[in-house]
Amino acid sequence: MLDEGYQRIKLKIKPNQDLHILEKVREHFPDTPLMVDANAAYTLKDIEHLKQLDQYNLMMIEQPLAHDDLIDHAELQAQIHTPICLDESINTLADVKAAIALKSCKVISIKLAKVGGITNAIAIHDYCEHHHIPVWCGGGMLEAGGVGRAQSLALATLPNFQFPADPGASNRYWHKDIITPEVEVHDGYVTLPDQPGIGYELNLSAPQKVLI
Repeated sequence: MLDEGYQRIKLKIKPNQDLHILEKVREHFPDTPLMVDANAAYTLKDIEHLKQLDQYNLMMIEQPLAHDDLIDHAELQAQIHTPICLDESINTLADVKAAIALKSCKVISIKLAKVGGITNAIAIHDYCEHHHIPVWCGGGMLEAGGVGRAQSLALATLPNFQFPADPGASNRYWHKDIITPEVEVHDGYVTLPDQPGIGYELNLSAPQKVLI
């Protein structure tokens, strides 16, 4: 992926599969922007262990604790330098307001499908920007298809998205995407079309080839 120009790497971690992996990665890629995603694999009992993440100069750790543990996230964030990014905890603007009020994180992940679409996503972006909390555009399976990816990339052009977005090239997932033009990555960047709307159109011939 680095050879293709992608500008940051995200690794999945969990107990017993974290520090030694990061140690090896940093040996070979000492300066590569790196983040980790725990998918709620830890508890606050792991706080001394999680403090050791600070030595790896990570962009962020995504969702280290359970989705409903905003108070515990706040305690963890107060004791580690690595920014916590909340993902599974964020489904509504109310979740964002609570997380910021409690100082549970320093970054918010916005996933279009999870927060209910573009209007809600923009509202979350604007609230975070007002409170000086950077956001980044996370990706999931619902964003992997061409339509979801196109929407996410348009969203990621807003000013408070301060990290390289998750949605990548169409060919990461599909032999043939259902949008035209397909999304391409060159030197780590996606050049968005300047057509009306989000700039992409449905390629209606693509699904016809796989109909039974």
